[in-house]
Amino acid sequence: MKLKVAALLLGATLGLAGCMPRDGEIVIKFSHVVAPDTPKGKAADYFKRLAEQRTNGRVKVQVYPNSQLYKDKEELEALQLGAVQMLAPSLAKFGPLGVREFEAFDLPYLFDNYQDLHKVTEGPVGEKLLAKLESKGIKGLAFWDNGFKDFSANRPLRTPADFRGLKMRIQNSKVLEEQMRALGALPQVMAFSEVYQALETGVVDGTENPPSNLYTQNMHSVQRHLTLSQHGYLGYAVIVNTTFWDGLPGDVRATLEGAMRDATRYANQIAKTENDVDLAKIRDSGKTQIYTPTPVERAALKKAMMPVHAKMADRIGRDVIQTIYKETAFNPNH
Repeated sequence: MKLKVAALLLGATLGLAGCMPRDGEIVIKFSHVVAPDTPKGKAADYFKRLAEQRTNGRVKVQVYPNSQLYKDKEELEALQLGAVQMLAPSLAKFGPLGVREFEAFDLPYLFDNYQDLHKVTEGPVGEKLLAKLESKGIKGLAFWDNGFKDFSANRPLRTPADFRGLKMRIQNSKVLEEQMRALGALPQVMAFSEVYQALETGVVDGTENPPSNLYTQNMHSVQRHLTLSQHGYLGYAVIVNTTFWDGLPGDVRATLEGAMRDATRYANQIAKTENDVDLAKIRDSGKTQIYTPTPVERAALKKAMMPVHAKMADRIGRDVIQTIYKETAFNPNH
């Protein structure tokens, strides 16, 4: 642990030195854990292009995909220390940081579609959630979609009973732990960069991902079955180190805010399309059997997982959950 902290502190020193204006240039290190050809990877590269063009090269954005700099558990600490300036972590990462309200996004079957989701992420609820990060030295800039998650494993997953005893990889989220337990599965917290090998070697039996993550990490090649459960949402919050952001010249900060708005629009436009394309690639590979649950099967999966909402309400905040229910007209009893 001491070596890890020392490494992060050294990285922070070098990072802050690297992002200080030099000959008018400001460097932003943007780290993420997924592949460049995912929705998040493409959006990060798009933001880089916009930021550099609109500041006439005064800002240089260095994008580091695929956990090149930091894994899941390390990246938030690295941002707080200043070793990197910008991240787009999945929303599940903020619960362990102490901002448990974000864990609402992990609740199963909370959003039926992107329209309902965007009522939250693009409305006052989303603004209030991002504001809660400020006490952690983090400035929230935007929400980026990835997509809706599907279950995969090496055996068919059609009913809740099919999950019993399976070791299922999840992000570090108490809500996702309860979700898997509600299905009778054994939740296994694991860094995203380690999942393929764990699936290949049988350390875990299955996982949950949007198709883009499954395909771009080649997980489909070691998962014989994919159920289009669409049971949960995977999204990201684009965040920056507050000290760095507040220290930028006002005109630069305003330009970057505009670039982020346009990058967010782009990210959320391509999310569904990219997942549809990658799902087709998974189907064409012939390595994974894809199954669409019947309405009855979907209702059974939902019924099995809905108790997670009530069980996690005190942890997340009943007021937060009820506000989201109201925004989306969600009925937990149907």
